Amino acid sequence: MALDMQSVYILASGGSRAMEQLDTTTNNLANVNTDGFKKMMIKEMSQRLDENGGDANHLFVFPRFQESLIQNSQGALKETQNPLDFAIEGEGFFKIELKGEILYTRNGHFFLDAEGYLVDKSGGFVLDGEDKKIKLDPDKPVNLTKEGVLYQEDQEVAKIAVENFSKTTAVGDTYYKPASKPVAADFRLHQGFKESSNVNAVAEMSSLIVAQRRFEIYSNLIKSLDQLNQKTNDIAKA
Repeated sequence: MALDMQSVYILASGGSRAMEQLDTTTNNLANVNTDGFKKMMIKEMSQRLDENGGDANHLFVFPRFQESLIQNSQGALKETQNPLDFAIEGEGFFKIELKGEILYTRNGHFFLDAEGYLVDKSGGFVLDGEDKKIKLDPDKPVNLTKEGVLYQEDQEVAKIAVENFSKTTAVGDTYYKPASKPVAADFRLHQGFKESSNVNAVAEMSSLIVAQRRFEIYSNLIKSLDQLNQKTNDIAKA
């Protein structure tokens, strides 16, 4: 492959990575006020194909997407005084059953449905340590211990499941799926609190500017290379 075509391929690959960075950063900014949201990042890698005997003029070295990563750092806890708002301080996720599927979330803004089951904003059931749905009496006050045990009138009702994973995959709407085996969780639960997003708006705005400039640089280089090729063709025709 000619050197100019290699350059186009490398620049196009870089432009594609810049677009992915733009999309990820924009999504982070859009969720800066979403309870329980965890910042997303992309991990890139450099790919080199030296199929031309080590000729330095015919080597591919271009950026490639590797994987999306979730930054599981603690978000700030904000007090709501709502007895069904639970926040995790430390590690782990609440375990939710939604439409027959097991999902995990840090968004502990819960409600009681018409039958008295503890559910999240999407109607998913909050599960206990035995993967059972948690049912409460709506006419009795609810008390939560730091360990996740729920009491009503000094009677233990259930213990909320909090599970932890070293790696997770985002599936949207502050839900996550495990991408590794469970690991021990060091946590405390807080009643009457919600966990804010861990996205730093100022830092993400700076990242957005960098990503935009990166994309512009790749685009301008491709245009310049195209113009150079056109001038070369014009000279050849003369």
